[in-house]
Amino acid sequence: MVIARIRQDQLPERSRLFRDFLYEFDHVAAFFPVEWRNKESLIATAERLRFPVERRAQLVAALEQCGAPAGALERLADLRGVAVVTGQQVGLFTGPSYTIYKLLTAVKLTGYLQSRGIPAVTIFWLASEDHDLAEAGRCWVFNSEIEPVAVEVPGSSSACERRPVGPIVPEGLPWAELESALDGFTHAGELLRCLKDSYPPGTTLASGFRKLLETLSQDWEVIILDPLCPSVRQLVIPFLERAARQIPELVGRLLERSKALEAAGYHVQVKVGPSSSLFFLLEGDLRLPLRRRSDGYHIGERCLTHDEVVAAAARLSPNALLRPVMQDDLLPTVAYVAGPAEVAYLAQAEVLYRELLGRMPVVFPRASFTILDTRSARWLERYGLQIDCCFDGLAALRERIAARLIPADLSARFGTTRQHVEAELQQLRTRLFEFDRTLAAALDRSAAKILYQLSKIERKAAREALRRDERAAREAKMLYNLVFPHKHLQERFYSIVAFLARHGLDFIQRLYENVDLDSPDHLVVEA
Repeated sequence: MVIARIRQDQLPERSRLFRDFLYEFDHVAAFFPVEWRNKESLIATAERLRFPVERRAQLVAALEQCGAPAGALERLADLRGVAVVTGQQVGLFTGPSYTIYKLLTAVKLTGYLQSRGIPAVTIFWLASEDHDLAEAGRCWVFNSEIEPVAVEVPGSSSACERRPVGPIVPEGLPWAELESALDGFTHAGELLRCLKDSYPPGTTLASGFRKLLETLSQDWEVIILDPLCPSVRQLVIPFLERAARQIPELVGRLLERSKALEAAGYHVQVKVGPSSSLFFLLEGDLRLPLRRRSDGYHIGERCLTHDEVVAAAARLSPNALLRPVMQDDLLPTVAYVAGPAEVAYLAQAEVLYRELLGRMPVVFPRASFTILDTRSARWLERYGLQIDCCFDGLAALRERIAARLIPADLSARFGTTRQHVEAELQQLRTRLFEFDRTLAAALDRSAAKILYQLSKIERKAAREALRRDERAAREAKMLYNLVFPHKHLQERFYSIVAFLARHGLDFIQRLYENVDLDSPDHLVVEA
């Protein structure tokens, strides 16, 4: 149940570009093809999308080899078939919970297109080529005391940073740590069985991620696409070769776009410089950066000519700006469901879409949630708080709660005293102003100090009330850890598995029901 809506421009961790994308689209219209709110533009984009017939047949055959669901493939095979795409870096146990929110938004948008008579499928792109195992090999959950707990693949923090994450077979998974963290949650046993089914011994991180997503999205036919699947990889080689031939021109376009974004007052999400090549090179089990210099393309001490880079297209891996274009060259994408960072780099990548593809999908914002249970929702109500009270830090939250704990007569006395002092000071100021304006100005400075000291004493009284109320202090910490753990939005920090252990696997369906395609606001949901 949605208990509150918060404009995302009131949240931390939101850039100006993303805020304008959501609420002032005309400010960013030069960087995107169409406005995401305009559903008729979405329908028009779907109806005019022309995907080569032969290419479509090759795609369906490749995805069939990768185990895609038959019903979704049937819609994709339709000559009018389009894809709603989203994706995420492969992460342990789905990584942050916003991964699931992206998937649910894409599923709901697919349903909307189908209701308008358009054959549409949901495709989740596994970013299995990314190479940050330190990030992908760890996730955060919380225990029954709402204390953040990190669980990670053994050795991930010290592993080689240049290996694509997807194909890695971990030496073990942190089952004991996870079981300990989730102990006491009603559905922990059911969840752990699901996780262990998804990550049997010997599975790769990509395979486990994929199996878990398939289980969580089993109510819908979702194609989960791994670009390292051989049949898929073969289809993207012509695009990689074409892009490699145009590296200098593409980098030039991106440099121009960076200047345009900065001139408009926005940040540049992915830094691009003259040495950028837009590619990594896959060698053995490593993903190595390819850098441009005056004498060619460098990988460490080695140097390749432009022609050699083009000839190595089968071993090229696109960077964050080129990857979505490769994805949408492969797929008949009508919309891409994106988070804040992705919206920012798609504003850059738009110039690559124009050069390489001649079309760009509608960029659609993902759903955004904070999940509360009945207990935490009751705390907010008891102390007269909104969740944004947590964004100023634990100390500020404790003070807010403490202020509610001062005895009613003492709180009233502070209020009355402040009113009397302010009234007397104002009368004194009026008379002083008539007598000597410089003295009136001096009184203004002194009055501010007097009122500050009064407020300081009130805050001390509140802190003493909190110290005497151990339960309130504990609830303040638990509420903060749930809503804004380690100074991050909940959705960017905790994995969805903690919420599933508490509320059950069917909680995914309840979240789906609360996805609102017409509103970009952040939703506070009581489970």
